[in-house]
Amino acid sequence: MVVLAAVLLVSGCAPVATPDASSPPASPTASSASPTPTPTATPTASATPEPAATTEPAAAPAPTAAPQPPSTAGVDIDSAASLQVLVNKRRPLVPADYQPVLVPVSIAQDGDEAVRPEVDAALAQMSAAMQAEIGEGIHVFSSYRGYARQTQLYNGYVAQYGQAQADTTSARPGHSEHQTGLSVDVMGTGGACRLDVCFGGTAAGRWIAEHAWEHGFIVRYPDGLQGITGYRFEPWHVRFVGPEVATAMHEQGIATFEEYAGTGSAPDYG
Repeated sequence: MVVLAAVLLVSGCAPVATPDASSPPASPTASSASPTPTPTATPTASATPEPAATTEPAAAPAPTAAPQPPSTAGVDIDSAASLQVLVNKRRPLVPADYQPVLVPVSIAQDGDEAVRPEVDAALAQMSAAMQAEIGEGIHVFSSYRGYARQTQLYNGYVAQYGQAQADTTSARPGHSEHQTGLSVDVMGTGGACRLDVCFGGTAAGRWIAEHAWEHGFIVRYPDGLQGITGYRFEPWHVRFVGPEVATAMHEQGIATFEEYAGTGSAPDYG
């Protein structure tokens, strides 16, 4: 369960690039010369440029499959094929190289984005609803990313910044929600605040925060809950969990998937 700038997606609005630890890096923009997972000069996996290639990139740690607590919510959070699979720093995807059935994203997107069929159908409905209400649809700029691609990205950050820093900004391979085919990084079709925390303050960002649950999505990394999710605020990163779960979370006032599932916090790989 990566890049920044005024040309990228998020919330705030004194554009401070907020990293998407599980998203691909994007080019820096004038709003932030140095990408970071927080409003600092620390680089972030989503809001920083992709690390320069090195001849010997650091090896990516293989995800472990230690016994995990079952969901107290009665949903299947363990099976990779489940629409409610829970992937975070303490819950790797099993198998680590799982590949879902994918379809091309049918709404506005960067060109080769793909998600699970259920996600695309829900995205199309959500985009149409948002377009009808605020005159702006949804644009997907990052979606499925396989184990090999995540390994390449993560190793690049380790080679450039060291593993300790890389782990604060990039998901280790096997631990990225993007590999499930259930998560997407989005912005409005107007293009404002792509991969930047200021996205949360745009009309599109506010609409998604308020209405995503109606279409089976949650904003996966809410503001101020890094101690639970392991990642800072990413208003652009939405995760499909299905209408039933999304509605239950909304009605019960539960902000994170970890809290809903009852598995405990996942602030690090410990």
